[in-house]
Amino acid sequence: MDVEEQAKKIKDWAKKYAEKRGIQLNPDEERVDEVAKGLAARQEKFGKRYCPCRIITGDADEDRKIICPCVYHQEELKEFGMCHCKLFSAKEQ
Repeated sequence: MDVEEQAKKIKDWAKKYAEKRGIQLNPDEERVDEVAKGLAARQEKFGKRYCPCRIITGDADEDRKIICPCVYHQEELKEFGMCHCKLFSAKEQ
């Protein structure tokens, strides 16, 4: 599967994930596509869906924290209304 196909699958997964969690994908479709492609490229290169906005350290325990959805996204949504890479955003009231 090429990166474009994988990015589409990731985008579909992210949308379902967001719906289950009561959040949403970033309304900026271009940004969502960009992040999905970054996730797909990292999955192809490293075998995991590492957040493209985070640094891979090589320490498996630390790097596990940055597999999308990363352990930081919920706190970032509460604090900033979006996760760091801007894939997910809080639902507008």
